[in-house]
Amino acid sequence: MANDVMNRNYDFFDPMNFFNEVGNLGRDMFSGDSSMKTDVVEHDKDYVVTAELPGFKKDDIHVDYHDETLRISGKTEVNQSAKDDDGRILRQRRSQNVARSFYLPGIDLKNVKATYADGILTLTLPKQTEVDGNHEISID
Repeated sequence: MANDVMNRNYDFFDPMNFFNEVGNLGRDMFSGDSSMKTDVVEHDKDYVVTAELPGFKKDDIHVDYHDETLRISGKTEVNQSAKDDDGRILRQRRSQNVARSFYLPGIDLKNVKATYADGILTLTLPKQTEVDGNHEISID
């Protein structure tokens, strides 16, 4: 935490930065860095979404697409016990919840591909081919 304060490129006493930092102080101190680093790259024929989810198992990750919005979420819990050299039981408990959403219109859902390896989730979301916007509707 001390390094975080030292590495910031602003004056701590600047009134414009003060309120932003006070609002984030509790979250930074108690939850740690629980963000999901994500890249979204748009190509002519598809979107490629890459999300860093280290420490998650494939079953801990949920991905869905609804209302032209891609949602990625993950939840993991660690509950471990071990004995130190003196025979004392040491316990580690940690849980992490992350979620991100991205508006990506016009996805061809039948051809979406997803892989998860080495803590990296990669989604390839092909765009739908152009559909003729003119469709005549007959009146009965």
